[in-house]
Amino acid sequence: MSEREGRQHARTEGRSRGGRSEMRARRSGSHGLGRPWARLENRYPTWDILSADQLEAIHDASLTLLETQGLEVLCDEALATYKAAGAEVDAATRMVRLDRDLVLGLVAKAPERFNVTPRNPDHRVEIGGRSIVFGGVSGPPNVSDTDRGRRPGTYEDQCNLIKLLGALNCIHSVSSAPVEAQDLPADTRHLDACYANIRYTDKVFLARGIGRQRIVDTIAMAAIARGQTPEQLDGDPAIMTVINVNSPRRVDVEMIAGLTEMVRCGQAPIVTPFTLMGAMTPVTMAGALAQQNAEALAVIAYTQILRPGAPVVYGGFTSNVDMKSGAPAFGTPEYAQAVIAGGQLARRYRLPYRSSNVNAANVVDAQAAYETQNALWACILGGANFIHHAGGWMEGGLVASFEKMILDAELLQQFAAFLTPMVIDDQTLALDAIREVGPGGHFFGVGHTLERYETAFYEPILSDWRNYESWKLAGAETATQRANATWKKILAEYEPPAIDPGVDEALKDYMARRKRAVLGKDAA
Repeated sequence: MSEREGRQHARTEGRSRGGRSEMRARRSGSHGLGRPWARLENRYPTWDILSADQLEAIHDASLTLLETQGLEVLCDEALATYKAAGAEVDAATRMVRLDRDLVLGLVAKAPERFNVTPRNPDHRVEIGGRSIVFGGVSGPPNVSDTDRGRRPGTYEDQCNLIKLLGALNCIHSVSSAPVEAQDLPADTRHLDACYANIRYTDKVFLARGIGRQRIVDTIAMAAIARGQTPEQLDGDPAIMTVINVNSPRRVDVEMIAGLTEMVRCGQAPIVTPFTLMGAMTPVTMAGALAQQNAEALAVIAYTQILRPGAPVVYGGFTSNVDMKSGAPAFGTPEYAQAVIAGGQLARRYRLPYRSSNVNAANVVDAQAAYETQNALWACILGGANFIHHAGGWMEGGLVASFEKMILDAELLQQFAAFLTPMVIDDQTLALDAIREVGPGGHFFGVGHTLERYETAFYEPILSDWRNYESWKLAGAETATQRANATWKKILAEYEPPAIDPGVDEALKDYMARRKRAVLGKDAA
């Protein structure tokens, strides 16, 4: 029997044997929430894309850059902190130059791994080691779906995206805001987002890292959610936040203020240079990685000056631009190389590593899928511990997409299944079943299959595995159309996790007091 004939034979047997057609139907176009929530580990070897000599060349270039050119820091308090630790500070130019031994000594104080605990301790995550945490899309100004198209984000959209992130078991962490609620005041909308993250999920969520007060507010609300005081969260992180370096080589006042508050309160910043080759770094991969590494190490060193042993994550976000238009490109071969090399650098310093699931597609199409697949494979091969924007990112970060959230969930679940170790023992080797079937037979009806068929293979939430005729009779829906139906079904059926009424009231009271303080007595 040829391979093609074998495939046809299996399909025919699957439809004709009693109960086997049900087996296939149960696993075609399922709209459930998929695999249970679980902590993930990457037990496979990471890929060292750089040779030892290449890695050391980038490392050395980064430290030379910090020693000879340094980093511009726009905060007086931070300049004083760097200077007190032994850095060379030019007050006139605000440039900070750091000796390599000082940098490496400080970075070595950061922990290799740490935990972050939300209001539900069952959803605690580890950051570092071999752990993998998938986090939702964060920060786009716009939102899209196939019914209403692309539009500015609203608080209703934000809450619906948070509910999806809460419902999808493959997502471990919710962002500070999966889309900007542009119908709310800019100075207080972080309070609404924080409340929605706590009320509609019980997972880890991120703080808005711009400025000190937003961090103070988020820590206060996270403490209320855990039934504790902010002081009790010190050293037992409840939140993370992304702190971007304004590449090339500049740290602004608001970012360093947010970082400082996070560290002093024992929470976990993710230091991430935003480096695009050809625009914010040299056009070459080596130059971009050297600059990324220098910027990350300088700011990570600052966290350890403030508080030796403070949890911190090495973040990489190096990609390239389209040299014809200047637009950022993501999910490219260059992005994949940078992600994998970034992981190698993070491991060199024994730091947890953050990367991202990104693409530059404008609609949920083949480009969105293959650029996303490129990005996710790079994250896995590079040993990323926290994969930001893992669900819902579109258009280079300008859009959060409901349909893309479902496409991403399918991919994340597939990676979770791929990361599950194989079991090799007498039962899985199945020599008795092979003997029972004999040459030329089939395995549909044997006991070994019947005992395992419901859980034997990955079951999709989006893919449709029916044959062409069955798919056509069912409406011939594309994956994007099925994704549209899936997110609507999830939202229609979603029940937020229970919350103590006293905790909910305390959160609302905190929001109301802070809004009055910022917006005036008439603020709701």
